[in-house]
Amino acid sequence: MRLSPTLSVYIGRQFLVGFVIVFLVLVTLILTFDTVELMRRSAARPNITFATVIDMALMKLPHMSQQAFPFAALLGAMMVFWRLTRSHELVVTRGAGVSAWQFLLPVLFLAFFLGVFRVTVSNPLASAMLSRYENLEATLLKGRKSLLALSENGLWLRQSSETGQAVVHSQYMVQQGLDVALRDVIVFLYEGSDGFIGRIDAEHARLADGFWHLRNAWVITPESPPQFEQEYWLETDLTLNKIHESFAPPETMSFWALPAFIKTLEEAGFSALRHRLHWHVLLATPLLMCAMVFIAATFTLRHARRGGTIFVIAGGVLTGFVLYFFSDIVFALGLSDSIPVTLAAWTPSGVATLLGLAMLLHLEDG
Repeated sequence: MRLSPTLSVYIGRQFLVGFVIVFLVLVTLILTFDTVELMRRSAARPNITFATVIDMALMKLPHMSQQAFPFAALLGAMMVFWRLTRSHELVVTRGAGVSAWQFLLPVLFLAFFLGVFRVTVSNPLASAMLSRYENLEATLLKGRKSLLALSENGLWLRQSSETGQAVVHSQYMVQQGLDVALRDVIVFLYEGSDGFIGRIDAEHARLADGFWHLRNAWVITPESPPQFEQEYWLETDLTLNKIHESFAPPETMSFWALPAFIKTLEEAGFSALRHRLHWHVLLATPLLMCAMVFIAATFTLRHARRGGTIFVIAGGVLTGFVLYFFSDIVFALGLSDSIPVTLAAWTPSGVATLLGLAMLLHLEDG
């Protein structure tokens, strides 16, 4: 029997309402805990006001709320199927010859659409807000002064020292082991934060212990002729670890910008493993959302036959946590390069989908 459009719209609307309710509850909890944690971290810093804490929590909220999408789909679908079963609406539908696969279609379609929405619309907004949050966190809570940006126009480094600040720009960067070498280097020197005092143009630069070792450098200062230095040592607080840590985390990169950024990282000689894994995880999001619906339907069908509210709630929540920890383990293996990136990203959603399908095939006799 073909599922009627009216029934499809009704089931889909019920799922959307359930998803939104659960999602709002989870987001409220996330915002509350983040605000409390930021207040604890900023307690020893009198320059950070409560309004700043709220602003930072709200900036981080879009990123954290993305983590709630799969759980909202799982719990929202369970709540809807449970309510439809309690009211015997699904029983009547199944009695009319409509199988579980048919009335799951509108829910699966909406879950897939929500996954696509999260990746293509929500992720760019969340990454931009998270980038602003991390800048505030670095300056207000961590006191970090060194910033780095890698783009198609080359490498940009901002560093600080006792005498002032400097901005280092290079079109070419090569990393070999623990050595970082730059070519065609331009250094802008500042007194304080914005008082320009000079410029250095060099052919090569190598990061040494606490210094940039510049070769064939021209030192240009206002009201003085340029001076050529075969070797010039520029003080820096940067290290290789700081440079690595300063690269934009993949969470702060938009889904649309990640491929180009990965290519730029690899051309610069840096590992893009973490960014590539994150990009594949985003691609697998729609499948993960559908997997949550399959698992939710499995528990509701079992409830319809055996009963037991506690079993349904506990089983669904436990499944969500197991999948969460399983995902963390697989991602850790992917980050350590123990397994391929594609396998690490797609395994959690693929395994959850297959398990949900297998259990539905076992339970469904329509």
